[in-house]
Amino acid sequence: MDAFYASVEQRDDPSLRGLPVVVAWKGARSVVCAASYEARRFGVRSAMPALRAERLCPQAVFVPPDFTRYKAVSKQVRGIFERYTDRIEPLSLDEAYLDVTAPKRDLGSATAIATEIRDAIREETRLTASAGIAPNKFLAKIASDWNKPDGQFVLKPALVEAFLAPLAVGRLPGVGRVMEAKLAELGVATCSDLRALGAEALEARFGRWGRRLHELSQGLDEREVQTGRPTLQISSEDTFASDLLLDELEPHIRRLATSTWAGYLRERAQHPDRIARTVVLKLKTADFRTLTRSLTGTEPPTSEDALARTACALRARVDLPTGTRYRLAGVGLSGFAEPDGSAAQDDLFRGPQPG
Repeated sequence: MDAFYASVEQRDDPSLRGLPVVVAWKGARSVVCAASYEARRFGVRSAMPALRAERLCPQAVFVPPDFTRYKAVSKQVRGIFERYTDRIEPLSLDEAYLDVTAPKRDLGSATAIATEIRDAIREETRLTASAGIAPNKFLAKIASDWNKPDGQFVLKPALVEAFLAPLAVGRLPGVGRVMEAKLAELGVATCSDLRALGAEALEARFGRWGRRLHELSQGLDEREVQTGRPTLQISSEDTFASDLLLDELEPHIRRLATSTWAGYLRERAQHPDRIARTVVLKLKTADFRTLTRSLTGTEPPTSEDALARTACALRARVDLPTGTRYRLAGVGLSGFAEPDGSAAQDDLFRGPQPG
């Protein structure tokens, strides 16, 4: 979906159409949930501090998020998908992979199916969507961003190698600014550079992830579209009214542990055999540096108090200067064991913020 949250707001309030809309609570501690394309022209982006968005675009209209409405529209769009295939893997409210290898309605090609789906979305929701059509999930994701907004892009197998060669490594899923800088130190800026460096050299430097990068540079991705995807993490986080020192975080961590444990109990009620074994503490510093610490014990946490105690204890693994202040904390449970005893593996290629 194109600028999903902001587009829903513009659809439902005609006075917002054509204006730079920022979906966020306006305030010192808020971050941007979504920005309309009019706001993006000023450099406003999702996950940006709201204060910075306001500085970049003083004329922006700030609208508080309404996730109940967004979820309702997302469900409506999912219903459209289901007319064409049951093989649907949602990534977020506004994005999903569809496998149309064996569609419910044979329109002759995946391109024709994507066109018809986008037409139906426009007609039934009065919103626009963009699509990428490609041989695998990685390439489809890249293609879906290529002709945004309200467009689609087809990447045929014969064109994959030439298409990827000049692509900046920062466009690859899982390559953030830190990894991009590390690759730049090796003289790697494009997928062509990754191929030239070779799988062995990349694996020697970055382990299995290095070999995976080499595969991506060639357009290789064997991941299947996963329907009925299991929960991989349950978490709660909060941005504080004012920045706090590490030693001041315990009451907030305990409050977040209460919320996370309640979500975990709801998950266990539906899937009693799935047990979370890893406790995760997430922190964000006043200068927006994010860090996580986790612990997988010999026994999984068995109570809210055990979760809180472990999360608080993880602060000891934070090695930043004593005077560092933190603007956000989060507590999560992950490492779910499947009914057969195997651990569910997180997907390294999560979807981005609403686009």
